[in-house]
Amino acid sequence: MNTSKTLIYDGSFNGFLTAVFIGFEQKIAQADIQRKGQAQNGLFTETETIFTNIDKAKRVWNGVRGRSNNAIKSIYFAFLSEQKGIEPLLYHYIQKLMASKENKATDFTDDAVLKINQLAHRVGREKHRMEAFVRFQLTKDEIYFANIEPDFDVLPLISKHFRSRYADQQWIIYDLKRKYGLFFNLQSVELISLDLQDAHVNSIKRNTAFTNEEYNYQELWNNYFQSTNIKSRINKKLHTQHVPKRYWKYLSEKKVS
Repeated sequence: MNTSKTLIYDGSFNGFLTAVFIGFEQKIAQADIQRKGQAQNGLFTETETIFTNIDKAKRVWNGVRGRSNNAIKSIYFAFLSEQKGIEPLLYHYIQKLMASKENKATDFTDDAVLKINQLAHRVGREKHRMEAFVRFQLTKDEIYFANIEPDFDVLPLISKHFRSRYADQQWIIYDLKRKYGLFFNLQSVELISLDLQDAHVNSIKRNTAFTNEEYNYQELWNNYFQSTNIKSRINKKLHTQHVPKRYWKYLSEKKVS
């Protein structure tokens, strides 16, 4: 049995699952799984580059799901957190889950299990926030466009929600932090990359990329939002808890100059 080894993968979830398969196959007790381009290897550390294999990834996915549906969701959500060192932590989590006849996915006495569940919860909360706070703007190309800058890589998690809710229009949701987006062309969702120089915020100053009708609609919505506010009942602290300030620049009801 190998005690430790560094496995370098391509950064995809299927690539990570393939690395887990290789780690199990080689009976590696402690697999330091790292993303290509971010790997930091010790001078005498044995390393191996892992090439994504869908069949091997599926075997790990099905194996974990066979033990616990909640566990596979926690693993995927925690992976999308992009936290430093998440891969070795997940490897330990999967080891623990597969080695026991009991369901260890909720064994919170294990620090790894506790941390992964906490991360998964935070990613899930960010997913719901993105589903609530995304604001589309209609471009002159008749595509609804929205910027987001989530704390975690939640685009894969919100795709189904927006495809179902806006099935009759073309839209793009673009993650400025990770420089990729989702494009729905009325039939399927594609991953895209754009050369964006600036974020398209909901500013009073109009952007030539969007239609005048879009800005007229935003003004109507903003006026309605302001008119329905009851100043005596405003609780700024509570409001900020539910709608953190980092989202405000993309909300049409909170236009900035």
